[in-house]
This record gives sequence, structure tokens and C-alpha cells, in this order.
Amino acid sequence: MDLAFTVAERATCPRRHVGAILVKDKKLMGTGYNGSPSGVADCYEQGCLIEHYHENGEEKERCIRTIHAEVNLMLFTDRADREGATVFVTDSPCYNCAKMLANSGIKEVVYERKYEKDLPKVTELFKEANITFRQYERENK
Repeated sequence: MDLAFTVAERATCPRRHVGAILVKDKKLMGTGYNGSPSGVADCYEQGCLIEHYHENGEEKERCIRTIHAEVNLMLFTDRADREGATVFVTDSPCYNCAKMLANSGIKEVVYERKYEKDLPKVTELFKEANITFRQYERENK
């Protein structure tokens, strides 16, 4: 999990730094972090690209300039490397990323920080897809 947090330091959106790593047979197979598409200005260069939306009668906002860490991880790893592998991610995935992970061949997702908004839906999806989904517990907090 420490490596996922180290990868997250490369994130190019100041709102949240998320990192993901792919591990198979105790080998690091790939990494991903949230960031803008290659060759496109990032949030530090041009500011966040904020989208406003309503949820439960409350106005909220999110940055849509970046690609999520889990998506970047899948874009830069091969399906064969993902088959039966584990993804360690700093934050529990959003529902869209969870759907992509469920279709990627992985067998387990381990996260540390909760993304409460989508956690119930993601938990149910992974249960149905027979993917182990668990929160990482540090021994010395």
C-alpha cells in the first residue's frame, strides 16, 4: 500500500492524489495515478476543470480534467498481467472505475481510504463479480 501512496505523489490534480498498483505473484506489474491525458495541460498548469452536479439535493463539484488512477493502470498494463492479480489503490474506487476493474481480470482490490459516495454500490458489484474487496488495515496507525 505504501507503494500506491508513493505513486499517488505523481498525481496532477491538487484536489485528490490517488495511486494504484497491480501486483501478481508478488511482482509489481504496473502503476497508475490520476492525471490529465498525455500531452494535455494538467490541473497544476491550467487549474481544475470543475463540473457542478446535484446529489441528494446538494450542489457538489468535481474535477473532470483527469483520468482516474485505476483507468490509467488498466491502460498501461496488459490483460494477461491483470488476470488473477490484485490492485492496491489508495482510495476505494468510484463506481465507473469499479465496473472497469470488474471487467479487467483482477481477483482482488485492496484500498485504504474510503470513497463513501460509491462504496455500497462498489461493494455489491465486486461481490457479484466474485472479486475480493477489502480495506487495508495498517498495523501502526
